[in-house]
Amino acid sequence: MGKWLLCMALLLALLGCSKKADLTGEQPPKTSVQIGNHKYPTTLGSYCWSANGQGRCVDAVGPAELLKDKKPILVHAKDEIALVMDYEPKPNMFQVMQTNEAGQREVPLKDNRFAAPVQKGTYYYSYSVSWMDERVAHLSHGSAVYYFVLQVQ
Repeated sequence: MGKWLLCMALLLALLGCSKKADLTGEQPPKTSVQIGNHKYPTTLGSYCWSANGQGRCVDAVGPAELLKDKKPILVHAKDEIALVMDYEPKPNMFQVMQTNEAGQREVPLKDNRFAAPVQKGTYYYSYSVSWMDERVAHLSHGSAVYYFVLQVQ
């Protein structure tokens, strides 16, 4: 994770020669999981954020440690899970990874939504997002990883 932060810090230093996203705040925006009419907070993990002329990177502990005291969100098989971020601009790159006792896999998203697993059990998720530059390839103005746990009944 240390090399990742160094790379992100170098990328943040290059912001002067790129088309900057208009990011605000001292850290990435809050993100929630929505199931039906209910919203549940996610846990912010590691991030790099550049707003208001300031950039910083924070390296958090891993998801197991961050989520150890969190109660899983109870869902039913195939429930629609929406990832909600009330913030503009929206990230333009994202990825969801699911981890359980069977291993890890990428979860395809459509309109920031995916279906809960069919099999009963506890599933850990990481939602990685980035605000990538529109002109300079591989230049990120901000990135964050959010974590949450689902329990399929």
